[in-house]
Amino acid sequence: MIPITPAHYMVLSAALFMIGVIGVLVRRNIIVIFMSIELMLNAVNINLVAFAREWHQVVGQVFAVFIIVVAAAEAAVGLGIILAFYRNKETVNIDEMNVMKW
Repeated sequence: MIPITPAHYMVLSAALFMIGVIGVLVRRNIIVIFMSIELMLNAVNINLVAFAREWHQVVGQVFAVFIIVVAAAEAAVGLGIILAFYRNKETVNIDEMNVMKW
């Protein structure tokens, strides 16, 4: 049986991060963009926890918990902004958004 090394976690994390980057760059739907950002944050969490386990440190796991908290706050604020925008414009297309215009 082949042991799982940090390199395996790095490959998984890189793949998830690239999927997230492509989702942010290509998609026009703001909800898909927020999901892609969450995917990138989770890819970073995988790396932090994998290296924390490899080096027998707790610091990476603590950073991962902080990132989860920030992601939850970002999701709550982002969904509030999306709902407010949808009520005004009735679309979630990023091309329709004009920042700070009346």
